[in-house]
Amino acid sequence: MKKYKLIVTAIIAIGVILIGTSTPITNLYKSTNLLNKGFNKIEDNKDSTKGESKDAKEPSNHKKYLICIDPGHQQKGDPNAEPVGPGAPYQKARVSSGATGVATKKPEYILNLEASVVLKHILEGKGYDVIMTRESHDVNISNSERAILANEKNADMVIRVHADSLDNSSKTGASILIPEKGGKYTSNIYEESNKCAELVKKSMQESGIQLNGIFQRGDLTGFNWSKVPAILVEMGFLSNYNEDQMMSNPEYQRKLMQSVADGVEDYFTTK
Repeated sequence: MKKYKLIVTAIIAIGVILIGTSTPITNLYKSTNLLNKGFNKIEDNKDSTKGESKDAKEPSNHKKYLICIDPGHQQKGDPNAEPVGPGAPYQKARVSSGATGVATKKPEYILNLEASVVLKHILEGKGYDVIMTRESHDVNISNSERAILANEKNADMVIRVHADSLDNSSKTGASILIPEKGGKYTSNIYEESNKCAELVKKSMQESGIQLNGIFQRGDLTGFNWSKVPAILVEMGFLSNYNEDQMMSNPEYQRKLMQSVADGVEDYFTTK
């Protein structure tokens, strides 16, 4: 009987001690020497979470960067002329409808928008703000107007999406076009455009995309009217039977646009 009284007395004493504490469960484990590994693990996790919230590197705030995607061409071309650059005496057609795939018979303007939408979703998933010069085919937006839109929105980068075509059906591979280094209208945006193009090139090559290289152009209205850095991705050749089919393949589109988006992200990460 005395033995039971001693046990009850001990339990009451422990209870009195615990009531006066702020962490009764912890003290109960400690007082009864039952602190186990599981409880220790919970406490350790809490501590590590607290430390992580203070010391973990903050994610990059891509929201401060605005990217303008320009899906090249449109359903109906507009042959009316516009200056190739601000105040330029030389003029070109406002916009054309583009080429057509030899195998798929798909017009370039459709392919360009398909790929641009994929690129838009990938970039938004990375946290960037994205605007599009067009989101449908039945529009009439000239090349200069597309550039001016990006200027007015103060975009940080313009990505123009196109597909190539030649009389030579054996030619294949993607290309990246950039504003001309010594161009009358583009010298101010060449450096940043080239930096971005080099990183997109690296990303595309690492993804196994066949790439012909980076080429400067001083005759493109979309570049000459741009006041913000810009690159133009020629995804491949619609004039090549196999590459035409490949560019319409959703998996390849995703792979190609992912490599472009990763390169653009590398560019902004290094800024």
